[in-house]
Amino acid sequence: MPQKRDEYWKYTDPTKLTSDLPTPASQFNADESSLFDDIDRVKLFFVDGKFDAESSDNLALAGVEIETLETASNLDIHWISNTYGALERDAQRPVPRPLAALNTATATQGIVIRATAQAKKPISLIYLHEDDNSDAMLHHTIKLEKGADLTILENGPAAARFNKVMEVDVGDNASFHHVRAQGRDHERTAMTHIFARLGNKSSFKSFTLTVNGVLTRNEAIIDFTDDDSQATVAGACVGDGAFHHDDTVFITHDGVNCESRQVYKKVLRNGAVGVFQGKILVKPGAQKTDGYQISQGLLLDADSTFQAKPELEIYADDVACSHGSTVGALNDTALFYLTSRGIPRKEAQDMLTLAFLGEAIDEIDENALADVIRARLERWLARRHP
Repeated sequence: MPQKRDEYWKYTDPTKLTSDLPTPASQFNADESSLFDDIDRVKLFFVDGKFDAESSDNLALAGVEIETLETASNLDIHWISNTYGALERDAQRPVPRPLAALNTATATQGIVIRATAQAKKPISLIYLHEDDNSDAMLHHTIKLEKGADLTILENGPAAARFNKVMEVDVGDNASFHHVRAQGRDHERTAMTHIFARLGNKSSFKSFTLTVNGVLTRNEAIIDFTDDDSQATVAGACVGDGAFHHDDTVFITHDGVNCESRQVYKKVLRNGAVGVFQGKILVKPGAQKTDGYQISQGLLLDADSTFQAKPELEIYADDVACSHGSTVGALNDTALFYLTSRGIPRKEAQDMLTLAFLGEAIDEIDENALADVIRARLERWLARRHP
């Protein structure tokens, strides 16, 4: 187990990830499983960490090969044996990630996906929770061949304790899109890792919406291994009360003329805690690197906390890298302007809060998916008013 004294865990107590936090299934409602219902997609269900074949759609999609991890582990498929666990093991070198290593060593559930062309529709991974004391250990392995295009959606409360790894190997000229919504108003802990390796002229985009949950830590580890590629990791987080959310990002540039973006916004109230740790590492020879990082916390009361640790480590001289982090409250001038024009104060607060989160949501390419996320946030804000 990592220790709180470890540099990358100084703001989050890892022992809470294994604490006994039973979560009554009755607290969940249809809002989670139906989040992307207006999107035409292939739906794959996991209940209490196990694949539910009866509820899931057929594992058939033009240009995409889909297998469960359980089935794939019994097949002699060359690319799976060369990909499963490889990205996770590579990421252990700069920073040890024992919970990811535990997942790779023990997970028996997950999805294995190989995209060879442009997928006609997104693949939606839906996590449901029925057992009050369930643990979920999922490992997804995704490979995009040259020129492929794939979108993955994720949502659902998953389990009382959730440990998930997703490895994404993005081939030359391939594009990967990822949108997930996690958390609900209940006691749960979640530890997720996404490891990505980018080929030449490839694209990787990932967005995460986090809503409450006792403790959530999302790690994104992105490696540029070739030239002329682009990666974006973004997140919007809203927390209320006994809530702790940690985004930790590590991006390594080892190719020429690559661009990375980290955009994270957190709205916190009633003592909630938000953490952002983001690093851009530019290796020697990775010239023409463009690295952008911004993290901002909006505190809706004096009891909440936002902690940020932005880092740049640069060993090339022809680069454009920047980072910024701010924390504050709603702008009183803007609030006065809106209320003076007849807008009720609570509605004005919601407008400003959504505008604050907008920069992160704008990183989602597909407008229909961005609209789903905005609608989810509007529902969260509506429930927060007396």
